Amino acid sequence: MDKATVWDHTITERYALLRHLETLTPAQWEAQSLCAAWRVRDVAGHVIGGPQLDWPAALRLFREFRRGYNGAIEHEGIRRGSVPIEQILEQFHEFAGVRKGPVVVTHLEPLIDAIVHTQDILRPLGIEHSPDPEAAAVAADRARFLAPLLGGLRHLRTMRLVATDCDWARGRGEEVHAPMLELLMICTGREPAHDRLRGGDAAGQPGPP
Repeated sequence: MDKATVWDHTITERYALLRHLETLTPAQWEAQSLCAAWRVRDVAGHVIGGPQLDWPAALRLFREFRRGYNGAIEHEGIRRGSVPIEQILEQFHEFAGVRKGPVVVTHLEPLIDAIVHTQDILRPLGIEHSPDPEAAAVAADRARFLAPLLGGLRHLRTMRLVATDCDWARGRGEEVHAPMLELLMICTGREPAHDRLRGGDAAGQPGPP
């Protein structure tokens, strides 16, 4: 998938998340997300913080790396999530369509963020959203490369993941067949929807940061 198309999918997912966020109650904004350290509002702040992370902002974030990589990202998400909800929504309206992510990453990481963090927010709230399987496949390939950081490495070493809704299969070991979105969740260390999996044992996924 070429770079322009990747950005098309990223922006589509950001706007889809915005539409869901605009329907949430105050209690849902405060709910626990799939990310252990973050509420819904923190994940939302993190997602829309990406296109705002220029070099000055990145340098400020680097100073937090004394907490470790995950600790720095967690702290930044909580900081961004602590502003009023209206401000988070305003940031989505301003930056969701901007073809930018953090200056220190490729064009692929914002796609992972947009797809996976949308699930981190919506699944605990009982809301379903399905991204384009081909976009999820591109995100999964990048997530496999980043597995040591994202938490999926242990399972990726022992499973062959096979998509049921697009032409994608990766890995060696016992086969797990599932929609591409669930395979992406596994690649990023998330708990998949087990009723959508066939074969293998994808239980016991470590929680994301």
